[in-house]
Amino acid sequence: MLEIVHQWMDEHMTIQSARRRIRDFMSVQSSNPELLKAQYRAFTRQMPMMYFILLSSTWALAITHMGVAPLWLTAGVPSLLTFGCLLRVLFWLRTRNVDPSPESAHAALKRTNRLAGGIAVAFTLWSFGLVPYGDAYTRSHVAFYMAITVISCIFCLMYVRSAAFIVTLIVNGAFIAFFVSTAQPTFVAIAVNVLLVCAGMMSILLTNYRNFESMVVSKQRSDALSSENYRLANVDSLTGLASRRAFFAELETELEKARASGNRLALGVMDLDGFKPVNDLYGHSVGDRLLVEVANRLSGLLTASTPFRLGGDEFAIIAPLPPENDQLVINANAIAAKLREPYHMPEGTVHVSASMGIAVFPDLALNREQLFDRADYALYHAKKRQRGGAVLFNSDHERQINCDAKIESVLKQADLENELSVVFQPIVDIRSQVTIGFEALARWDSPTLGKVSPACFIPIAERAGIVSSLTKPLLRKALGAACCWDPAMRLSFNLSAHDLNSEVGVLALIGIIESSGFDAKRLDLEITETAFTHDFEQVTQSVATLRRLGCGISLDDFGTGYSSLTRLHALPLTKFKIDRSFVTNLHERPASYKIVKSLLTLSADMGLDCVIEGVETEEELEALKALGGTSVQGYLFSPPLPEDQTIEFATRNGHACNKIAV
Repeated sequence: MLEIVHQWMDEHMTIQSARRRIRDFMSVQSSNPELLKAQYRAFTRQMPMMYFILLSSTWALAITHMGVAPLWLTAGVPSLLTFGCLLRVLFWLRTRNVDPSPESAHAALKRTNRLAGGIAVAFTLWSFGLVPYGDAYTRSHVAFYMAITVISCIFCLMYVRSAAFIVTLIVNGAFIAFFVSTAQPTFVAIAVNVLLVCAGMMSILLTNYRNFESMVVSKQRSDALSSENYRLANVDSLTGLASRRAFFAELETELEKARASGNRLALGVMDLDGFKPVNDLYGHSVGDRLLVEVANRLSGLLTASTPFRLGGDEFAIIAPLPPENDQLVINANAIAAKLREPYHMPEGTVHVSASMGIAVFPDLALNREQLFDRADYALYHAKKRQRGGAVLFNSDHERQINCDAKIESVLKQADLENELSVVFQPIVDIRSQVTIGFEALARWDSPTLGKVSPACFIPIAERAGIVSSLTKPLLRKALGAACCWDPAMRLSFNLSAHDLNSEVGVLALIGIIESSGFDAKRLDLEITETAFTHDFEQVTQSVATLRRLGCGISLDDFGTGYSSLTRLHALPLTKFKIDRSFVTNLHERPASYKIVKSLLTLSADMGLDCVIEGVETEEELEALKALGGTSVQGYLFSPPLPEDQTIEFATRNGHACNKIAV
């Protein structure tokens, strides 16, 4: 008994499932909004054609029956049907260019489903009403009308599968049943033929509908993938800010708006000061979280402006309709002040600042490239002279850019071997008042520009990426001069980060050193902390190679950058140099006094020699002696000397006490 019950339940569930499938098949599904909209758009393009075919066939049939059938049947009913169909044609013509919502598309398709049944019943009953009238030809026309019209409707309704099936079942079901019931062989044969043709047509319709549905679903997936790719390309995955790619696109768009409306547009380019030491000390995960915090703080500060992350620790702000320049700089400094506030991390409290360069369209910048370049140039000045603050690009900067461009152009065409020269500044041991070495300093005497300061042309060569072409002739000249010195004296020579960025560049330096005849053990190669901002791994390898050659490695301008002790420890340094900014008026500035004292203690603890730069007064010298400083250089002892005066200076008695005027 229990088995019979289970069997009955299974059969009942199978019947229920079959009914549900049939119900779903014969109704308009709303599970896929995009499919509904695609059905609607395809359907609206074909409905006017369906009504045209239906009405033209109807009037053709009505005309063949005029005179043999009642007028109300040949003219009255077709007129009513025509009026109803024309109303629907006007509706579809009016809405075919409308982009519907999924809800309105679903409602329209459901309404079509219901109307399809009503229209099919109306036209079928009318055509059957004509069968009793006329001869065999007119009755054959009725059969032809019903068969060919339903086939055309199937094609026109193919994107609304349920409506096509409803029309087919009503019209063909009635057609086949009626004509088979006549028992007339010709009509029976026509009915069977129409049944087979419609079955094939419905099979084709199902296949085309599945292909249509698959195409819509594939397009959805493709659109979703494109949308995701667009998001990935235009949104920074770490901070959630718009990315560098989005920045340049948005900048171009906002510039077009500003040009069209005659408004101003401001661009701020911002770089974090002290971010790399955070990465070195705490690790990249903390650095990433810091960038997220900076981005969140920046987003919270801006209302009418849009922030972007350009990459690394560099951000940008596009500000449409900015205030006047003075207020603009005040606002930018206020942003920098907020970003300078401490960041509290689980690993500890982190401090960074933000320098910003600002450029304004159309003031001194007329296109996207100029605007970005000028903001970047202002950022360079901010980091150099106003670290942690904002600098607005102005006419002085533009003159400097033009001057720099001219210098760069001349420098690239210069005969470097003949135009470059080297001068030497003594390094003195203040305990014994003996010259222990010289630092080689570059000079450029251009036939076009005259004498150009190294403080000018060296940074330009750095930015242009051509500084290595200057290093080689300068190193050859410095080594050639140093070969004549006493064997106890050392040569200090400055290297650029670009000189250490590749194995090829380091091998070229080694070749110059070895071919010079100068003992590499007497050579101190100086690098600045800016080298750490390049490929640190490659810089480390390059420094290690030069150290194996016997060269000493000095860290120049120590204390002015943001290098961490971790990175200092990773480099095989032999000495570092304290920058003159800490030495000026040392005896009157307690903070500088403490810094120099700490640096001298650090050098002793790390087992490194220490050279103090920029000593210009006796008071500074006495303060350094009290702190235990030993090796110094500066204008108190001598300005940079030409090659032919170095030996004379080194051998002169009492030279360390003679103050030479600048």
